[in-house]
Amino acid sequence: MRVKTHLRSAAALSALALLAACGDAEEPQTDSEASAEDTPAEDAEAEETESADDTMESEEPAAGGDGNTSETFTFGYVLPETGQLAFLGPPQIEALGLAIEDINAAGGVLGNEVPAPIAGDEAGQEAAAQQAADRILSEQPSAIVGAAASGMSLAIVDRVTGANVMQCSGSNTAPTFTDYEDDGLYIRTAPSDALQGPVLANTIVNDGYSNVAIVARADDYGSGLAEATATALENAGATVSLNETYDPLAREFNAVVSSVEAAEPDAVVVIAFEEGAQILQGMFEAGLTPDAVGVYGADGLRSADLGSIVNESDPGVIAGMKGTAPASADNPDFITKLEEFAPDLEETQFAPQVYDCAVTMALAAEVAGSVNAADFKAEVNGVTSEGTECTSFEECKGLIEDGEDIDYNGASGPLDFTEAGEPGTATIEVYEFDDAGDLQSVETVEANPVE
Repeated sequence: MRVKTHLRSAAALSALALLAACGDAEEPQTDSEASAEDTPAEDAEAEETESADDTMESEEPAAGGDGNTSETFTFGYVLPETGQLAFLGPPQIEALGLAIEDINAAGGVLGNEVPAPIAGDEAGQEAAAQQAADRILSEQPSAIVGAAASGMSLAIVDRVTGANVMQCSGSNTAPTFTDYEDDGLYIRTAPSDALQGPVLANTIVNDGYSNVAIVARADDYGSGLAEATATALENAGATVSLNETYDPLAREFNAVVSSVEAAEPDAVVVIAFEEGAQILQGMFEAGLTPDAVGVYGADGLRSADLGSIVNESDPGVIAGMKGTAPASADNPDFITKLEEFAPDLEETQFAPQVYDCAVTMALAAEVAGSVNAADFKAEVNGVTSEGTECTSFEECKGLIEDGEDIDYNGASGPLDFTEAGEPGTATIEVYEFDDAGDLQSVETVEANPVE
């Protein structure tokens, strides 16, 4: 089974949003979102605003629902097919398609073939994401994959879980979800930014910096990662001279750059999506270059094209800039398989995590003997830890049929879900831009929750 998608080539600024889906806005609620992991900023803002004005408000979610009452496990997805995040849709949609193909090759879920997913476009707009979720929920799926952006997930999670349908995101990293009241029906295979922040802070301190300015998007992703980073910096003995959020929809960021200058830091952290290129341009014009101060980003700025976007004629202007981002396990077999399944795919970011969303939920249904999320939600955490290790739906399903407890180690690596239904550990990549402005992976670090 092949999921049909319309793949878009990566425009320059789109590349900056490759990792940005991980976190989207809670405050302020905006219509344009990047994590990561998408069009020129001003044009995109105007288009998104106009589109949002034309979108009617969705009705409030129904109070409760029966979930999937059929015998067939059915997926829906709310992922970006249009809007600034359209760049992020294909790897996640195709990964879901590959997972369904692998599940069906192993006999389906509880003996029934899984149909093609019910498609929905989050479109970078809360109202559009809500309408897509409502339409999918009317068909009583077992699970919805998505949204890509944390803000879009926050816009639909009550609808989905209130209908007794499970929601799994492969790219939400906002810390908000860890303690969210979801009745065990929201899970994610991407790690919380509460795990990324300390790695970013340690990287800065280990590089010898002690007076750090942080500027971040004023949304759930930016605020959450900024706070996690600031706390870890202070715990390590560094001074946070500035921790400021900004409106990501602003047309210029002179005030942000002025705040950084006034703080007189020896290192600057920019937690941004595509608008981060403008902030970096302003910093560099003000003399805050990587030669003068430490310059750091996070997953939203992890892009091979960042140097040429900041300065097309001199991509090496960002040489020495570092950052962190959630890393997938080194899994060339999965990437090769995905590229064979979707040969036109240009990016694979978050594809392993989405694949693991689908397989984890399908395995939980096998253990529970039910395709209704109200029944299989209790099995989700257990299939990812403390059992016999297995690495595919087919292998894990065979162990379940033999009466064994399983520990699914997925395409993105070991999951080991906590009680909150999210990875208990995270592998975080430290990246750096070399003299030519090319993106290099420096190392990967395992991050664990602070007890």
